[in-house]
Amino acid sequence: MQTASSITRKAAVKAEKIVDSVSLDHEGRHRRRIVLKGEKGLEFLLDLDKATVLNDGDAVKLEDGSLVLIKAAPQTLLEVRAENPLRLLKTAWHIGNRHTPCEITADALYLEDDHVLAEMIRGLGCSTSIVSRPFQPERGAYDDHE
Repeated sequence: MQTASSITRKAAVKAEKIVDSVSLDHEGRHRRRIVLKGEKGLEFLLDLDKATVLNDGDAVKLEDGSLVLIKAAPQTLLEVRAENPLRLLKTAWHIGNRHTPCEITADALYLEDDHVLAEMIRGLGCSTSIVSRPFQPERGAYDDHE
């Protein structure tokens, strides 16, 4: 079994070096050490120095120099929308105040489905719906943003 001990960030990934890919949800993309099996059947040990966020489009480098592409897997999320940007911004503040991972786009917020938060969000005047999509929440201001 090969070992992957380094990350190649999306901008530096060369398609011709990719030998397999793995689809991981948000939690699965924050790892240090785990055995993974690629979509083509390649089994490898991910063995990083520290727990690291793997982003959609990044790759992990195997001992032989080949790459395994990381894909953000779709997962069940709560989509939050508002009739105006200010309401959405205020709602984002309340979500952040609860230290809940949240993906912020120009017209919607996405977070893991939670009925308590959904009730709070609707109480703030926003609409919610359940969607399935990759989850890529904002990272903390002090996180390593490679």
